[in-house]
Amino acid sequence: MKGRRIQWRVGWQMLAWGAVLGAGALLLAWADYQRMARTHAGDIALLIVAALFLGVGLWLGLSVARPPERPPGNPAAVASLGLTPREVEVLGLLAAGQANKEIARAMGVSPNTVKTHLARLYEKLGVTSRTAAIAQARKLHIVG
Repeated sequence: MKGRRIQWRVGWQMLAWGAVLGAGALLLAWADYQRMARTHAGDIALLIVAALFLGVGLWLGLSVARPPERPPGNPAAVASLGLTPREVEVLGLLAAGQANKEIARAMGVSPNTVKTHLARLYEKLGVTSRTAAIAQARKLHIVG
């Protein structure tokens, strides 16, 4: 019993001395910071102004000076293939990985209409499968 009490007391003493030493290190670091702040006040102010200008420059660069956005798709390829806007829409949904029923629901048409659009797309693109149609559309930059 007595040995356990001694271990507990030693543990608390170690914890107390550790806290005292930590507080001393914190006090020394704070004093060093105060000295540095007094001797390098101009440099710190310059750093703050430079960081402010950097932030404003990044904000302007990202919000004001954006490159113009191109409309999605390749209008020349769409025109040369004779694709209708609905077929391009079906192609986009197809490239997004949607099934026929999901495409029909998104467009507000029946699944049979989607199948008709797909058959015409396959014919115009010169392919025989969904995967080949998506690959050809991506190759021609019709969809992303």
